Amino acid sequence: MPTSERSAKIRAVVRVAAGNFLEMYDFMVFGYYASAIGRAFFPKGNEVAQLMLAFATFGVGFLMRPLGALILGAYIDKHGRRAGLILTLGMMSIGTISIAVVPGYAAIGIAAPLLVVAGRLLQGFSAGVELGGVSVYLSEIATPGNKGFYVAWQSASQQCAVVFAALIGVVLSSSLTKAQMDSFGWRIPLLVGCLIIPFLFLLRRSLTETEEFQQRRRRPSSGEILRSVATNWKLVTLGTMLVTMTTVSFYMITTYTPTFGRNVLHLTDRDALIVTLCVGVSNFIWLPLMGGLSDRIGRRPILITCTVLALVTAYPALQWAVASPSFSRLLIVELWLSAMYGSYNGAMVVYLTEIMPLEVRATGFSLAYSMATALFGGFTPYISTWLIETTHNQAIPGAWISLAALIGLIATLLLTARPREQRAHHLVEANA
Repeated sequence: MPTSERSAKIRAVVRVAAGNFLEMYDFMVFGYYASAIGRAFFPKGNEVAQLMLAFATFGVGFLMRPLGALILGAYIDKHGRRAGLILTLGMMSIGTISIAVVPGYAAIGIAAPLLVVAGRLLQGFSAGVELGGVSVYLSEIATPGNKGFYVAWQSASQQCAVVFAALIGVVLSSSLTKAQMDSFGWRIPLLVGCLIIPFLFLLRRSLTETEEFQQRRRRPSSGEILRSVATNWKLVTLGTMLVTMTTVSFYMITTYTPTFGRNVLHLTDRDALIVTLCVGVSNFIWLPLMGGLSDRIGRRPILITCTVLALVTAYPALQWAVASPSFSRLLIVELWLSAMYGSYNGAMVVYLTEIMPLEVRATGFSLAYSMATALFGGFTPYISTWLIETTHNQAIPGAWISLAALIGLIATLLLTARPREQRAHHLVEANA
């Protein structure tokens, strides 16, 4: 490939992934400061109840994702990848700004949590197709034989957000007291997110449409797209199961880690955020590495290996961490789970783009991803908190990861249950 063409590809990857950074940054900040947000926006009372309300607010945004996937996905499949990505960034920005500036419960009462929920719903609606739009765009600009490597940068860009949000958290926890964090400190990362919005818009506006979309002779109507998705409901269902492993493990090792480290293992905020920062770096390494490996050996071996390992090791790993809580044990466990997540997701995301019909690629991908996040992944912090409170077993979140791994394994086996020759042909065809 000529140097100029390679540089253009790199610039396109950076531009499209940059907006994806904002979506995940906002989600991470909300999860990291769930305790402080709970105290700011919900009535004073039981601290566990406040935390669960905050995590419920975090999760409720994911309920809008399937709707956003259908409506905005149809828009992208009809009007183009570039137009859809600019639209989703605009909607995410409004949700981010609204949450950052809403006064607390003490100032405006019940209106405070209602406005925050409204902001989360808008973020969830736009996020419903953000991942799908970015993944499809990257798959369509990828060079032959490198789709896995290209598409992996969708998830890798999210890890930059994980690291950046955790880094800001480490600085704030070292600079401000707990009272200051509860009062105003948690708003600072959200305001930082608001400041980078104009820059992200400039990057996305310079995107060009993919050649694959431009070359399509006919673009189906929204009604035809939705009917096609309904016709392919079995494929969307299996895709949802495939994504479950990704969403549960991701939100467990990123969003929930600061709360788990602080409330369960009784580590300092700083230590828990440092672990989360390390997880983000680890994810960033594993994702493109394993996405590229899946281009060489196929998606199936990686998907099966990772789901089996997560299934049998997640619960014992968390048991080991809670048996003798320490920074080093939490770090080791989280890095192990990060390896499972990063390796699996590196192969899974590109595979999901490959199994969806071309005419509904963005809609089908987004709906499957959104359903998995809405039903399982997005509520992982809430479910983990509830499970620990109900069972009094501090390692029980590991069982939740194992269940997600089992669902992902079943989907992988069902989707790839065909002769070796057909799988090899599919791999060559997908990378063409």
